[in-house]
Amino acid sequence: MSTYDKIAWLPVCGGLTGLGLVLSYLAMRRRGLTAGLRGSAWSLLPLAAYLTGAIEMFWKMGAAIGDFAKGFVFSDRVWSGIAVAGLSLVLFMVSGGVRRRRVKRGKDTGAVGSATRTKQQAGAAAPAGELASRSGTLAMPAARQPATQATASTAPSQRPADGKRRGGKAADETDDDMKDIEDILRRRGIS
Repeated sequence: MSTYDKIAWLPVCGGLTGLGLVLSYLAMRRRGLTAGLRGSAWSLLPLAAYLTGAIEMFWKMGAAIGDFAKGFVFSDRVWSGIAVAGLSLVLFMVSGGVRRRRVKRGKDTGAVGSATRTKQQAGAAAPAGELASRSGTLAMPAARQPATQATASTAPSQRPADGKRRGGKAADETDDDMKDIEDILRRRGIS
């Protein structure tokens, strides 16, 4: 006779269900119908577990986990396996970090590095009439660009939008940066 058979499960589950229903009634009077119904639903679960045989299943699962844990804690072989698994995990993490550094420096000959080099070579080999995009997308040739875009990219801006003339090198750099941003936005169809 096992330990499970020594316990009178019907009175235990029935008692838990009865206690839960009483507390659910009190919760309904105090907090409303919703709280009472939810409490009643939870209260019926112990009796349902007994009637469906789920308590015996959970008892057997708990006993099996307990036996595994008992053998796990006192077994040198199991701890050796955990150490080997941990070493494997550390090696995976270190290899990923080394690969990222190589890709960052451009020393890796893998697929990521060759794809980056291919994009760089395609940008360097673009004809003078085409705009090379930094994002790797194809740009339209200058002859096919809309008139507003071609004009904005070729003619320098003499006057900012506020009508005041800016002088000096810093103002020219700012205007050039703004033109670059405007060109990117136009190519993306945002402005």
